[in-house]
Amino acid sequence: MDWFTAPDYWLGRLVFQRALAVLYLVAFLSAALQFRALLGERGLLPVSRYVARVPFRRAPSLFQWRCSDRFVGASVWGGCAVSVALVAGADALLPLWGAMLLWLVPWALYLSVVNVGQTWYAFGWESLLLETGFLAVFLGNDEVAPPVVVLFLVRWLLFRVEFGAGLIKMRGDECWRKLTCLDHHHETQPMPGPLSWFFHHLPKPLHRVEVAANHVVQLLVPFLLFTPQPVASVAAALMIVTQLWLILSGNFAWLNWITIVLALPALRLPGDHPRPPDAPLWYEVVVLAAAALLVFLSHGPVRNMLSRRQAMNRSFDPLHLVNTYGAFGSVSRVRYEVVVEGTADERAREDSEWREYEFRGKPGDPRRWPRQFAPYHLRLDWQMWFAALSPAYAGTWFTVFVERLLENDRATLGLLRRSPFPPDAPPRFVRARLFRYRYTTWRELRETGACWERTYVREFLPPTRLG
Repeated sequence: MDWFTAPDYWLGRLVFQRALAVLYLVAFLSAALQFRALLGERGLLPVSRYVARVPFRRAPSLFQWRCSDRFVGASVWGGCAVSVALVAGADALLPLWGAMLLWLVPWALYLSVVNVGQTWYAFGWESLLLETGFLAVFLGNDEVAPPVVVLFLVRWLLFRVEFGAGLIKMRGDECWRKLTCLDHHHETQPMPGPLSWFFHHLPKPLHRVEVAANHVVQLLVPFLLFTPQPVASVAAALMIVTQLWLILSGNFAWLNWITIVLALPALRLPGDHPRPPDAPLWYEVVVLAAAALLVFLSHGPVRNMLSRRQAMNRSFDPLHLVNTYGAFGSVSRVRYEVVVEGTADERAREDSEWREYEFRGKPGDPRRWPRQFAPYHLRLDWQMWFAALSPAYAGTWFTVFVERLLENDRATLGLLRRSPFPPDAPPRFVRARLFRYRYTTWRELRETGACWERTYVREFLPPTRLG
């Protein structure tokens, strides 16, 4: 069928697939390096306990049948290997059906991780990666031109990501409507980046322009994705520029990067486009059936976007096929951080020698400048930000985390930047205290060299020891 494919988008598909494979690699690498400490047999929230109470139909996963550290490790490292193969273009060397099966492998493996990941994987970009990865299965390889219906579904997903985020802002915190949210956001965001301090100190009128431009890109521009070229390409380019600005301003895992990846197929890229033969009938049937299913499942996100009680980042099916998205419906005005300390003294007193644990990404030492980690996801650091908002967010895992610190557990310490205690001499007590953090001024930065100023607020966890 001539209407079934769009040869002019061949290069856009190629760039989309290779970029998506890179994000798959980042996601699997994050799981491989953190899964054991967070969800392993001695993890903070062991998978074995979760699958014992949650049935397969609610959380489809390979790890429902076997969840040993060795099996999970082999699976996620296998996902890394498949991702590398896809980055290298292995799907182009296979027949069409083989390429589809190859793209199905990382989707199924990552679905298995997300569905048992509990609070560590309760982020919108996990579902976004899965939904995008499922669409990639049906985009085909060099044997066929990109199917029009799948390209439409990619734009539909990008529309929901941007428009949903815009709606949740307008319905949520009034500072988005007053254009004042960026007076606070760069300072209070979950994980600041190396340029966040400078973004915070931009003139306030420029912050107003940033918010207004964001509203235009998220609430108006997405509709242009469904217009003829070159307007659709201009709309996608505006979204890419906005996401690059956000990448510079903070660490948001791969949320911004995958949004850019979704915008790539909407661009009509210059170059010679091969004209492969017509798609086989079986492929057309499979693609149209999958598209019909996804369109049917889209009623959930559409109803959610139209609702005054719009939910943020919600999955409507256990396979994460069609989801709803949004970010920062509310913005914190004050930044709090949980500082974890230990002591080797026999008794825990205020005048004991308390040594601070250093996390990789979250603020700690006021003189330590934030680093760039995105698109890599530091899951513990993100959850520590939520814990500072309310202890309820940490109720299921924080005490276990403290126990592992008291044991000098190697896997847990691997999640941190530095432990103040040698491997053979764990602390006798560990405590946690809540501090208020604020960015220093230009003058304070010059005088002290510190980008943060912190003030003690209250005790978060009293001194605790094993037993």
